[in-house]
Amino acid sequence: MKSMLLAGFFSLCASMVLAETRTYDLTISQVQSTIGGKPVPKIAVNGTIPGPVLRFTEGDEAVIHVTNRLKTPTSVHWHGLLLPGVMDGAPGFNGFKGIAPGETFTYRFPIRQSGTYWYHSHSLGQEADGLYAGIVIAPKTLDPIQADRDYVVLLSDYHQDSAARIQANLKASSDYYQYKRRTVGDLLKDAHEKGLGKALKSAGEWGKMRMLPTDLSDVTGYRFLVNGLSNAQNWTGLFRPGERVRLRFINASAMTMYDVRIPGVKMTVVAADGRPVEPVEVDEFRFGNAETYDVIVTPREDRAYTIAAESLDREGFALGTLAPREGMTGDILTHRPRAVLRMGDMNMDIMMRDDPNMDMSQMDHDSGWADSGAPKGAVVLDYAQLKSLTPQSDTRAPTRFIKVVLGGNMERYIWTINGKTFSPENGIELGYNERVRLIYVNETMMAHPLHLHGMFVQLENGQDADRLPDKHTVIVPPGQTVSVLLSATEPGDWPYHCHLMFHMQSGMMTTLRVAAPEAGFVPPAAQPAPDYTSHGEGHHAHH
Repeated sequence: MKSMLLAGFFSLCASMVLAETRTYDLTISQVQSTIGGKPVPKIAVNGTIPGPVLRFTEGDEAVIHVTNRLKTPTSVHWHGLLLPGVMDGAPGFNGFKGIAPGETFTYRFPIRQSGTYWYHSHSLGQEADGLYAGIVIAPKTLDPIQADRDYVVLLSDYHQDSAARIQANLKASSDYYQYKRRTVGDLLKDAHEKGLGKALKSAGEWGKMRMLPTDLSDVTGYRFLVNGLSNAQNWTGLFRPGERVRLRFINASAMTMYDVRIPGVKMTVVAADGRPVEPVEVDEFRFGNAETYDVIVTPREDRAYTIAAESLDREGFALGTLAPREGMTGDILTHRPRAVLRMGDMNMDIMMRDDPNMDMSQMDHDSGWADSGAPKGAVVLDYAQLKSLTPQSDTRAPTRFIKVVLGGNMERYIWTINGKTFSPENGIELGYNERVRLIYVNETMMAHPLHLHGMFVQLENGQDADRLPDKHTVIVPPGQTVSVLLSATEPGDWPYHCHLMFHMQSGMMTTLRVAAPEAGFVPPAAQPAPDYTSHGEGHHAHH
């Protein structure tokens, strides 16, 4: 017994020695940026956009001093990290008030995980204006993902208009940035393919909804960057032929989703939102705002390969290069055809509620949003393919289910959760350690990447209960329903919102409150949990 106690003591001492305090100093300031030729004010971290990548090892204590040199309050949110609520960095939640001009706030928290994450402001539109960067956390034991090279590939969208100007323009007219509209030529093409009657009927339905079938993205006019560099500046990751290269993709864009591919090289997805998954070999993947994917590639030839992230609305590419030497460029790519929303992207229950006499039999039920334009035979990552590398620690059945309805009024550019715009007094109440099913019902014709602070959800994607993948951000496709499981193990008031910047700022946010263990919160009576699993709807794997 004595020897066991001594062994335990020395083990504890060893772990204490190995744990380090890792300190960073970050300064938030305004800079003049000239991407695109015209100087515009943006926000930088330590003088750069994006800011520095922060690196930790699981078990470290993070100490991060953030100094505000702006004229307005700021904040930093550690996206995907498990930490105390006051350190989460969202002003107005858990007692955090933001960082006033001229002040320094020290974030201090233990690093409880490993993987690829990122940080960004949670104050007004500062994230869109440049306050974002990557986080890389090494596991405390041997990394299950081995690679010869390791690169962060952070994608962002850069606009000449400030976030405040974009928000004002959208409120004035929701289709302010929609320049690519359907034309008479498109109507004639539809008539040729479907017949005049169906083409006119479809055009009439869109007219009644007052929404454009080309409205895949609310904002256009972006330039797309890789690690802060324009396509002309050509961010390059070096390799030797045959090496395993780990690419840590982070979508730090304010409003842009991408289809990501590297022509000539297969990608093996090995982690999603920081969590290791069983390897999945794909040709490309759809990349929602705030998601992260780690992939392994093994370029075999002594040549350059293009990393291509094509915006969903086909407005542009974020381009980088994998190359054996600096100064090389890969294939020049052309845009795929722009997808057009179809009736299959509508929420059919809502349509029937609005018009019970609607004839659904003549409608095209295919999804335009899900059409990536990938060539026949290409494998596109499907959420259903994601499988946790290690077993889930909590496989309890949920005791109740909670609908999270995503809605909005495009005409007024208002976005809602459960019919309400954000208000501090509204929210979802959970007991400590309660196990619930959250059912995301998208009543809109836009995809919403829904992000929960402070915890991971397990995506119900058809995998066995013990291998459901963890996600901190889940894309909910237009008109569809997706379900997730949540173990409410982190007490606090957690922001819960769409990660499209201007959707969140226009109301699509609520609070998920987890009671403290001693609070004595009594959740509603247990309910039968119906099967709302999505099995990857909206993400088609094969074309």
